[in-house]
Amino acid sequence: MSAERVLVTGGAGFIGSHVADALAAAGYSVTVLDDLSTGDSANVRADSEFVEGDIRSTDAADLVRTGAFHVVCHLAAQIDVRKSVADPVADADRNVLGTLNLLEGARRASRPPRFVFSSTGGAVYGDFEDPPSEESQAKNPESPYGIAKLAAEYYMSYYGRVHGLEIAALRYANVYGPRQDPHGEAGVVAIFCERLLAGEPLTVFGDGLQTRDYVYVGDVARANVCAARAKLPAAGRLDERAFNVGTGVPTSVLELAAALQKSAGQQGTVVHAPARAGEQQRSFVRIRKAADQLAWVPQVDLDAGLRATFDWFRARRAS
Repeated sequence: MSAERVLVTGGAGFIGSHVADALAAAGYSVTVLDDLSTGDSANVRADSEFVEGDIRSTDAADLVRTGAFHVVCHLAAQIDVRKSVADPVADADRNVLGTLNLLEGARRASRPPRFVFSSTGGAVYGDFEDPPSEESQAKNPESPYGIAKLAAEYYMSYYGRVHGLEIAALRYANVYGPRQDPHGEAGVVAIFCERLLAGEPLTVFGDGLQTRDYVYVGDVARANVCAARAKLPAAGRLDERAFNVGTGVPTSVLELAAALQKSAGQQGTVVHAPARAGEQQRSFVRIRKAADQLAWVPQVDLDAGLRATFDWFRARRAS
């Protein structure tokens, strides 16, 4: 029997390439769709099919419609909160309309694939309620990026109820690990690794007491495999098929800097810069729903994940 086919959008990027690797290791036949605006074709496995393209294009919708995929793991996105604040229209164009374009392709397929969406648990909930955030709590995003991700989830929920699509939204906490872009807003661990290796100070925005839930990329990749295979609850309200993916442990930016320096065995200087607009102050998620319904729990603690990440950056720099 031939392997089930899966499409990974954004599969040449940081998280997407790890998801593609995990799906291939789980026995899927993987196709990667990526426009390479931020991804790197070197991240695509030699045994995976690669299609260069934009998720907003007719070709991308046709690929979903005609590709005979069992699953679509949709990770392609504009991920920079600062860019979303500066240009919310461009952010919504990619993160809302791009997702909607793929959902239409899935709806029109002769056998619609399961649609696993990479959303955000770090940005959809907002600061009005105390964390840990549960899937069902009120959502008040602090940035256009969070708003766009939430809007895409509402479209997915609609497609599940009205068109019968099997959909799952994975609300990631702050993902870190090998292959993360050290030059992007979303990669504080990667940025700190590069600065430590270069002997440069670690820049902390604001007072550094803002908390995040840092989850290792390998655990996130496994969550996608679990969501591709698990029996999903019946379609219903927005949060029925949404799952937080994190650790449930809050870590401040100052604590992160100290932990990374310890894991790296290197001491760096911490300097402070002005706080950034649209930045959430407190964020960590409750993960028991993913444990109960997807049989997923994180396996890599922060110290081990930071060591693995720093070692990867150090090896890359040496080569």
